[in-house]
Formats: sequence, structure tokens, C-alpha cells
Amino acid sequence: MLHILFFFSLLFSSSRASVQDFCVANLKGPDTPAGFTCKSPQKVTVDDFVSSVLGIAGNTTNIIKAAVTPAFVSQLPGLNGLGLSAARLDLAPAGVIPLHTHPGASELLFVVRGKILAGFISSANAVYVKLLKRGDIMVFPQGLLHFQVNAGGSTSIAVVSFSSANPGLQILDFALFANNFPSPLVEKTTFLDDAQVKKLKAVLGGTG
Repeated sequence: MLHILFFFSLLFSSSRASVQDFCVANLKGPDTPAGFTCKSPQKVTVDDFVSSVLGIAGNTTNIIKAAVTPAFVSQLPGLNGLGLSAARLDLAPAGVIPLHTHPGASELLFVVRGKILAGFISSANAVYVKLLKRGDIMVFPQGLLHFQVNAGGSTSIAVVSFSSANPGLQILDFALFANNFPSPLVEKTTFLDDAQVKKLKAVLGGTG
């Protein structure tokens, strides 16, 4: 019995010894699926854990009248290896974040200003939609299609957090109409007619 207890105590102490407080990203190195390599502890400063990027309004003069400002590892090296990240969402009047997914993370949205109509679609095609006001939060489960729409007459602002340093992003409209996906295949897989597909490709810059 004593030798078993000794083994587990040794195992526990070894695992504790291998735990690091943090792994600040060495942004000069490669970005791998496991993240960046660690900066030397002697070169780490408090600025590696602080960023003002979410205090800056995004440029919403674009087709969706919206902007997403990331606070990922590139902007905040101290996030490396911690499994989380954040972003700021600016929605001008009539602004929209189209249906999109984050394959690598769940999302938590906190409304800072204005009103946002937000929702997601489950894998069973159930739709969950809610009008959010200042102070409300909403969660979007990992990988599910979701959206945000400005539901007021002034700019809306939200802060979102992700359960991954690399949440990933795929916007459905851009995936269908902003690339060279052949129009006949788009029509066949979406049941849209040729005129509709050509119109959307023209708006979003697609070809094919």
C-alpha cells in the first residue's frame, strides 16, 4: 500500500511541476494548431496581458454596416494557451452580422449599447431568437449558425468572448457567393435560380 501511495504522490508532484502559469505567445514564431511557442519568461511584461483594442470603434462603412474587432492572441499575447479570446462588435443602424459559425468555439455576447436582435439555429433546425438590450447576454453554442442584427436606430455595441483562442469563422453568404463556387452548383445545392445567384455574386464579389 505504501509503495502505491508513493507512486501517486510522485505522479501528482511531477504533473504539478510541469504546469506553467502562462505561455505568452512568441509572435515572431509560427502559429501552429497548438498555438504559438512561449516567449522567454524574462521577456514577458505586464503589457503582454493588457490591450486597449476593444475600446476602439470599428469601421462600419461596408456592405454589412458592421465591424468585428478581435482581441485574439495576435492582439493580446497573454491569451496564448488559455483557451479563450474576445472581440468587439459594432453595428451601425441597419447593420448585420450574417449567418455564420465558429467551428472552434462557443460564443458569449454582452450588449454594451443599443438593441441587438440575435439568434441561432440548432442542428435540429430549431430557431432561437431574442431581442437583446443593454446589459443582456446570450450564448451561441459551438459550431451552430447564428447572427446579430441592429434592432435600433443608433449604433449598437457588444463585446463577445470565445471559448477558444482560435474560434474560427465561416460566414454562410460569403461561403456561397463571395468566391468561385460554380453558379450551377450553388443553384443546385440551394434551390436558388440563376438570376438570384448572379445577383448575390455580383453584390459580394463572387465569380463562377
